[in-house]
This record gives sequence, C-alpha cells and structure tokens, in this order.
Amino acid sequence: MKSPRPGLNPALVALMSIATGLSVACNYYVQPLLATIAQTFALSFHQAGFIVTTAQLGYAAGLLLLVPLGDMLERRGLIVIMSLLAAGGMVITALSSSLAMMLLGTVLTGLFSVVAQILVPLAATLAAPEKRGKVVGTVMSGLLLGILLARTIAGGLAQLGGWRTVYWVASILMVLMAMALWRWLPRYKQSVPLNYGQLLRSIFTLYAQHPILRTRAIIGCLAFANFSVLWTSMAFLLSSPEWNYSEGEIGLLGLVGAAGALAARQAGSLADKGKARQTTSAGLLILLASWGLTALGANSLVALIFGIILLDLAVQGVHITNQSVIYRHMPEARNRLTAGYMTSYFIGGAAGSLLSASAFQAAGWYGVCAAGALLTVVNLFFWWKGHVYESEAH
Repeated sequence: MKSPRPGLNPALVALMSIATGLSVACNYYVQPLLATIAQTFALSFHQAGFIVTTAQLGYAAGLLLLVPLGDMLERRGLIVIMSLLAAGGMVITALSSSLAMMLLGTVLTGLFSVVAQILVPLAATLAAPEKRGKVVGTVMSGLLLGILLARTIAGGLAQLGGWRTVYWVASILMVLMAMALWRWLPRYKQSVPLNYGQLLRSIFTLYAQHPILRTRAIIGCLAFANFSVLWTSMAFLLSSPEWNYSEGEIGLLGLVGAAGALAARQAGSLADKGKARQTTSAGLLILLASWGLTALGANSLVALIFGIILLDLAVQGVHITNQSVIYRHMPEARNRLTAGYMTSYFIGGAAGSLLSASAFQAAGWYGVCAAGALLTVVNLFFWWKGHVYESEAH
C-alpha cells in the first residue's frame, strides 16, 4: 500500500530542484580543475580525464544498484542517508594525497550522489498528472543547472583557496541540504512485492517489455555523451597557451551553459501537450548544429559561447522530454524506470569523457568536435529508427 500523497507546493518543488542540483554537482566540480589537478599529480590529459570517467561510472553504478531502492524503502530517509554518504566521499577527495585516493573519493561521491535520481521520480509521483511534465522539467532544470554551475562555483573557490577548498565547501553544503530535506521533505513509501534481487532483475524486464524505454535510453545515452565530450576537454582548451584562462575564468562558462539549460524548461510542458516527438527531433538537430559553432570556438570566444548555449539547450530539452515520456508508463515503477534510463544516460557520460580526453590528446579541439558531431549523427539514426515505436504506442 502507498502512503497518502502529500501536497507538492512551489516551495517544495524549489527545495527539490536545489537539492537535485547540489547532489549532481558533486560529480562536476572537478571539470574546470582538471588542468590544475593534472599538475598536482603529474597526469596526462587522458589520465586526468579518467577522473571524470570514474565519477560517471560511480554514478552509473549507483543508478543501477541504489535508485531502485526508492520503489522499496521510505524515500525521505533513503535520500538523507545517501546525501550524507556523498558528502563523506568529497571529504576523502579533499584529503587525497594520491590519484588512487582521489579516485576512491570520486567513485564514492558518484555512487551516493544518485540521490538526485530518487528526488526526480519522487517529484513526478507527488505532482498532479496534468502538471507532471512541468514539475519534472523544473526539477530537471535544477539538475542540469547543478552540473553547469558546479564549474563556475568550483573555478571561483579554487582561485580563492585551491582545488581542495572546493570539496570542503561542497561537503558542507551537502550536509546542510540533508538537514533541510529531513525537515521539509514528506515521508513517502510504496510497497512493491519484490525483494532486492527481483527489484534489480525487473529493470532488465522493463527494458525487454518497453521499446519506448529502450529508445529513450539510447537517445539519452548518446545525448549525454555529447555533453561530456564538450565539457571534459573544455579546461584543456581554455588553459592552453593560446587562451591561458584561469580556473575561475573557465568556470564562468558554466553560466553560459546555464542559460541554455533554463531555456529548455519548456520541453516538459510541450511533452504534456503531446509534442514529445517534435521536441526530440528539434533537440537533436540543434545538437548537431551546435558542433559547427563549437568547432569555430577554437579561435573565437563568441562562437564557443553560442555553441555551448545551443548544446546545453538541446541536451537538456531532449533529457526532460525523455523523462516526461517514460514517467507516463508504469507509475508504480518510476524509480526502476529512472534507474534503467539514467544508468544508460551516465554510461554515455562516462564514455563521452573518455572519448573526449582521447580525442583532444590525439587531434586537439577539432578532434573533440568531430567526435561530438559523429555521436549526434548516430543518435539521429537511432531516433529515426526508434520513434516508430512511440507512434505505435500512441
């Protein structure tokens, strides 16, 4: 039996958006700091890029192993405990004296910061059906803003007190957030007649039974790979002798990406109106166009800024649409649907980070942009093949 549905007011939506942003930001503070951390531990571009990959893989593991627990356990308590454990991972990173210790802190933070992906389906569950897409869009905007503004915050804090300061401050913010969630988040539990092993196996069953989930998972995977391709190598480009930007200046570009993220909020409302397929198609075409501008950004800050705005607009718009679509199906399994979709999403992010660092080392910024454009062409192919299932479903 479910507990009664508590009301979802604007203040609570705002709190969940902020919490989602702070949680997911834990994995992205490192990106504007990569060049500095590479110097600290004497790493190559490829080795430094592996720190980002480790965060994404930890996150993917948490999505698969921990997020389904939201369909089984009381969610407020689960969210608070995981937030505190993510803060502990960042303390380890702040104290790290070697790459191995840093990777340990990074993977633990990634594993438990998936609390963001328990908050999103909880918001969808608490929202009225006619407002679900809008609520998901708002909370997901908090998530992407957390990813993007993490770079700005990290860059500024690193200039003030070094890169370790970033992780000390972030761990404190996570503890404060956990306290706020414990105070104001409603208790919510639904009973699922499955044990933990059955719960995990049911994720693969959902993949097998729902072509829409498979299609949307692939689209999300390749879209977020694009996102990681861009942002992983950004610090390498902007810290090069031709640009010579500091961590703070690199981090400011996160504000540019935030503009694109905010502009994508309407994607959820469009999905509510039955325009999910059109929104997805437009998003992927904008994503492809963004790589042309981003390539010109090797020598032009204006082109780079517009490329970032378009890319983040497209990725966020596609992502919000994806989640709005899959949440219409099987309301009682929203955490498992999230686990299946978001595991694919962050595997794409991890692969994109590795691809980006390797492409930059091999062919510089133009190699990075070529890799991103190729991923988008592949994504358009899968979307062209997969949207037939959604037409049939409707």
